[in-house]
Amino acid sequence: MQENTFNQRILDWHTQYGRKHLPWQIDKNLYKTWVSEIMLQQTQVVTVIPYFKKFMRIFPNISYLANAPLDEVLHLWTGLGYYARARNLHKAAIFIRDHHHGNFPHEFNEVIALSGIGRSTAGAILSLTLGQKHAILDGNVKRVLTRHQSIQGWTGERKVENRLWTLAEKLLPPQKSDVFNQAMMDMGAMVCTRSKPKCDICPIASDCSGLHSGSPTDFPTSKTKKKIPIRQAIMLIVCTSDNKKVQLIQRPDTGIWGGLWCFPEFENIDKCLEFIHNKGIKHYTKHEFTMFRHTFSHFHFDITPILIRVTPDTNLQVMEDPDGLWYNLHLSQKIGLASATKKILTTVNITLEKDK
Repeated sequence: MQENTFNQRILDWHTQYGRKHLPWQIDKNLYKTWVSEIMLQQTQVVTVIPYFKKFMRIFPNISYLANAPLDEVLHLWTGLGYYARARNLHKAAIFIRDHHHGNFPHEFNEVIALSGIGRSTAGAILSLTLGQKHAILDGNVKRVLTRHQSIQGWTGERKVENRLWTLAEKLLPPQKSDVFNQAMMDMGAMVCTRSKPKCDICPIASDCSGLHSGSPTDFPTSKTKKKIPIRQAIMLIVCTSDNKKVQLIQRPDTGIWGGLWCFPEFENIDKCLEFIHNKGIKHYTKHEFTMFRHTFSHFHFDITPILIRVTPDTNLQVMEDPDGLWYNLHLSQKIGLASATKKILTTVNITLEKDK
């Protein structure tokens, strides 16, 4: 492969077709690029754009983000998924405020030391914003390189990833590394797509080994699939007698839905009702909703919501929890809600409205 020819074809393609007007590319700065790169991890551009715009309105700079409560950050992240990204973003903003005078660092080693930032993300931030010469290796770039070179093996394997890093750094042009990196990401997103690559309009198709093999979508090699385990749980919805509030519990910072607000969780219906009875709540109506499945990357979660509507004479002080709150169903509150919690809240609202 002739690197200079490869580079030039990629750069020429970007001049004509590359994305140049995304929200984070307008009045570009390190903060915008950082937030966009974190949001774009495992999330498509079309999904990220409205979240990014709202995030920038509420947190226009690092100081606003660092000084905000984590709950408010998670609230804005609700629905975007992979919430550890939001927690790391907030943690890194606090570190930048306290150790870098609120200014995003310019040195690679200082950037990669921030929470939630790895080698590729650090390189992308400094390259795309400051023009520093750093290679990047996100999912789009991995796909372009593995197809063009017919590189076998799952890209998450150390040996394969090291080979890709060597190739990415070798291909990086001496000038315009920022444009080249953006072009490679755009190529993967717009042309060398996962399932239906547009090989007929690809600027590097003439020497693409994957295309000439007859099966370009065989690259990159898929990770060996394991049978995804299934977990089951009961989600308890305790509702006040006036149908206005339900109890939510904040989950621990680690684990699924870390730091988000969810309904109390039980292994089965017996343990759920035992919990209610032990709290001294004896007079209530029970409504069991249809089970639904929420899928994480490593397991399926089958959730059965149980609505408990207490009678007016019930003393709900027994339900007070230091990690809990009474969520008003009719008022929006700035807290981070798991997507499953939002789904259940919608169902509960519909049910309560019908029963009026």
